[in-house]
Amino acid sequence: MNITNSIKNIAIILVLSVFSSSANAESLRVSTIDWCPQICPQGEFPGYVIETVQKIYADSPYELSTKTYPWTRAIKLVEAGNNHALLSPAKEEAPNLRFPKHEIGIQRMCFFTKKESTWQYSGLDSLTGHKIGVANDTSIEELNSYMKQHQKQFDFLPYNDTYIEKSMKKLDAGRIDTFIFTYNSTIYEMSQQGILEKYRSAGCVSVAKIYMAFTPDPSKAESVKKMSDYFDSKMKALKESGDIKTIMKRYNLEDWQTFL
Repeated sequence: MNITNSIKNIAIILVLSVFSSSANAESLRVSTIDWCPQICPQGEFPGYVIETVQKIYADSPYELSTKTYPWTRAIKLVEAGNNHALLSPAKEEAPNLRFPKHEIGIQRMCFFTKKESTWQYSGLDSLTGHKIGVANDTSIEELNSYMKQHQKQFDFLPYNDTYIEKSMKKLDAGRIDTFIFTYNSTIYEMSQQGILEKYRSAGCVSVAKIYMAFTPDPSKAESVKKMSDYFDSKMKALKESGDIKTIMKRYNLEDWQTFL
């Protein structure tokens, strides 16, 4: 056999090996939402949560597949077992799901008002007399009990890719006095639209950890446990490596671990 034929044969073996590995990989279907800069289906970068998950499952026994849905539907699809995992709820937002040991980020829920407003959130008493915009199926641990007791004070909107834009329009029209959402996402959206100077952050509530949460479907229990255990082992290493800080820099954000 001459050298040329040997090289060709090696190349064929390598290609077949790649195809075989891909064919044998177990599908890991993930429900996501449009939640930049955490998850950016149409952004220049995919979002720091997606980059983290991609890094975790690179060269793994799993073939990662993500699809974007409205938030409520994304939760229900994973609850029912149609998809294996959800990115990326706080525990209170999807309590029926199975949560790994390690979080994949944090969310800081903050109030936003018009620039000229002098109102500032300083605790539950400061909410009295204000109409507040909030997304459906959003858990805000510090406010959950208050929201249940004062539902008429809150203006609920479905969370999808128009939530922030619609909330700003309601704010401009005087239909709400403030709305609450994740700080990074709201600032990112306002900056993208070039209207950051029209609004301001009026205080934040407590920080909540967010997760890659898995389906409780009993028929998938064995495979999901392996997926979750694999996630935890790789996420632990990723936290210790400094790679999270590198990922976050691409989005001009600080390492979320510094807020815990």
